Amino acid sequence: MKIESSKEIRAKKGLELECKGWEQEAALRMLYNNLDPEVAEKPEDLVVYGGIGKAARNWESFEAIVNTLRRLENDETLLIQSGKPVAVFKTHIAAPRVLLSNSVLVPKWANWEHFHELDQKGLMMYGQMTAGSWIYIGTQGILQGTYETFAEVARQHFSGSLRNTITLTAGLGGMGGAQPLAVTMNGGVCIAVEIDPNRIQKRIDTRYCDKMTESLEEAITWATDARNKGEALSIGLIGNAAEVHYDLLQRNFKVDIVTDQTSAHDPLNGYIPVGYTLEEAEKLRKENPQEYIKQSSFSMTKHVAAMLEFQRKGAVTFDYGNNIRQVAKDHGEEHAFDFPGFVPAFIRPLFAKERDHSAGLHCPEILRTFTVQIDSLRSYSRTMSHCSAGLIWLSKK
Repeated sequence: MKIESSKEIRAKKGLELECKGWEQEAALRMLYNNLDPEVAEKPEDLVVYGGIGKAARNWESFEAIVNTLRRLENDETLLIQSGKPVAVFKTHIAAPRVLLSNSVLVPKWANWEHFHELDQKGLMMYGQMTAGSWIYIGTQGILQGTYETFAEVARQHFSGSLRNTITLTAGLGGMGGAQPLAVTMNGGVCIAVEIDPNRIQKRIDTRYCDKMTESLEEAITWATDARNKGEALSIGLIGNAAEVHYDLLQRNFKVDIVTDQTSAHDPLNGYIPVGYTLEEAEKLRKENPQEYIKQSSFSMTKHVAAMLEFQRKGAVTFDYGNNIRQVAKDHGEEHAFDFPGFVPAFIRPLFAKERDHSAGLHCPEILRTFTVQIDSLRSYSRTMSHCSAGLIWLSKK
């Protein structure tokens, strides 16, 4: 059966197997779930989240993965290299059913230039952390971690609550889309700048964001009113952050927290340059990628400069792991690293308190009980594990 790009992939449920065993079936269902329209950002392009984070290299590779998993025996292992199945080995029932690795380049050539060259030749894909490893579960997967980050901001700077504060951020993709709800769960007001209105609408439809507007004046009015009343409110503002931030500075608009979750890690596919519509940016990206990177890097530098100015005005400002500071520094912003990253500033203290931002509170008593239960099941349970390097294995313990 040939699977075309126009076919809508849906997460599978129920007890009926497509594969020869549950281990293979689990991997197949994870792949399907990654590309379900309710989960993926651009499923028609196999893009799950994070700019161009994909679940498979191309649709031919997706079809080959699906067909191979369906016929994979219980003592065989499928090897996948950057979203393409490359081998099946005879192993044993306790071995991994799937081994995969994404976007691995020898350090000397580990840069965007070489990656894009290989990508254009169909030899590599960008797997992000959980897209190419088939374990992305949508924005819900990062919500708790984002909530904990803002909760730690509140503990350190605002007496434990974001009530009567305004957070300014940007980017409402698969990861950044958790920010509005994370802020309001902490009692605060959030203005999230996003150039793609469809992304904002998706967050509103799923109740991660409360309101949407393309009017800066309206966003300011809503945010100010909510802050003064001590109400929680999230606003998706259509616009380019590098422009909007400067407009807010010129109006002397007071914000209390500034961060960013645009896909700035990828200057070609993850950030829209100032002065371009989505359509114009797409045209430039295809016709002159080097000029696109130049323009987006300039815009990111301007964006960071605005964040620094908010910091100088007293806002708690931090990087949210998207490499925007490094891009700005590489393009002349000497003070790009004057504001910290979110991990040393807010996640490290959580770990010090035995709190994992991705898995909740680590109570020693609960852990001991859990360990005993796992040990008692170890002789017959089948477990699934993954690591952030992009390896998946399904094994019999």
